Amino acid sequence: MDYSRRLREKILSAPDSPGVYLMRDCLGRVLYVGKANSLKKRLLNYLGRDLAGKTQVLMAKVVDVEFRLAPNEAMALLLEFKLIHEFNPRYNVSLKDDKSFPFVRISQEKFPSIQVTRKKNDAAGRYLGPYTNTKLLKNALKIIRLEFAYRSCRRLPKQSCIYHRINLCPAPCIGKISRKDYKRLIDNIILILEGRGDLLIRRLTKSMQDKSNGHDFEAAARMRDQIIILSRMSGQPDDSSCKNELEDLKRSLSLKNLPARIEGFDISNISGKQAVGAMVSFYNGHADKNNYRRFRIKTFAGIDDYKMLAEVLRRRYTRLLKEKKTLPDLLLIDGGKGHLLTAAGELKALNLHIPLVSIAKEKENIYSSQPGKLAVALVKDGAALNLIRRIRDEAHRFALAYHHLLRKKALIGR
Repeated sequence: MDYSRRLREKILSAPDSPGVYLMRDCLGRVLYVGKANSLKKRLLNYLGRDLAGKTQVLMAKVVDVEFRLAPNEAMALLLEFKLIHEFNPRYNVSLKDDKSFPFVRISQEKFPSIQVTRKKNDAAGRYLGPYTNTKLLKNALKIIRLEFAYRSCRRLPKQSCIYHRINLCPAPCIGKISRKDYKRLIDNIILILEGRGDLLIRRLTKSMQDKSNGHDFEAAARMRDQIIILSRMSGQPDDSSCKNELEDLKRSLSLKNLPARIEGFDISNISGKQAVGAMVSFYNGHADKNNYRRFRIKTFAGIDDYKMLAEVLRRRYTRLLKEKKTLPDLLLIDGGKGHLLTAAGELKALNLHIPLVSIAKEKENIYSSQPGKLAVALVKDGAALNLIRRIRDEAHRFALAYHHLLRKKALIGR
């Protein structure tokens, strides 16, 4: 099967890490969502010659693949569940047979119990699912329960059990938790199981600040620990991890200052049509979506990534200089040595001295504008490289989304 160069390069550059992959068609529609303990190994299988008939039909329509990392395969399962129900991909047809896959049942009681079941209507309660793997679902629940202890017994006993003694149950059976607090606990667990841990993190962060302002430091510390656990579950780094990534990047690139504000660029086009550029902004290691920017290529028609990149950088930083706004600490370019030199030339023309770094697609070679640092060797799956990958992937996702939007408008004549 003849895959596009960019799709093949994207698959070959997939991280050897747990996570979820989304396969998209030329209009940006999600065709298939899958999980893997190693994204690289799983996706390489799609480049094989002996694909099943249905897989061949799928891959004939795929033009791009997107990665979303997770700390382990069990957490990837929850992310997969969220994305399948969000996008309803055409080729995830097996989940329509609910009898083959497990659910999480939350009983209808004063203090609900949580269990895994394959029978959606075996008892009254709220059902979440279906999920794609019983073993991974149980492992995910074990991880959640370490920080969000819940009741799992089918009948509420009259005395506490071993789970309370090992801090895996809040013991509603002996009045150790109020109905209001237990309901809040169950609501939080539902958010995690539905893959909406980011919403829970925001709620906990506000509550932590309120508790701290009210001098309830013990409760604030407990919420801080929950936020850290949730960040790891969702594959998003916590503040401590982000600081480590930034410090590692500063050290690896020999930067004078910590790169608190990083702006990442990518160009997206197919045969030069609907060419666009995109810029994402990261602050202290976190995506700052309010400062994302999109660029429709105006001054050049054809296929030349270098000229497109030059236009985008020229427009971005001419405007920042004109408006006297703060410049970033580091620029990240999706591309190789040539892309880096192109970007350096544009900055020089504007008399700007912002450090540059680029990441080549297939082998993820790193290049830097720092003196004596053109080719940079970063530790595989190390903190600095993980941050660069995260920004690169987000820039690519954002650029592709805009490209697909323009293609769709062109097709419907708007």
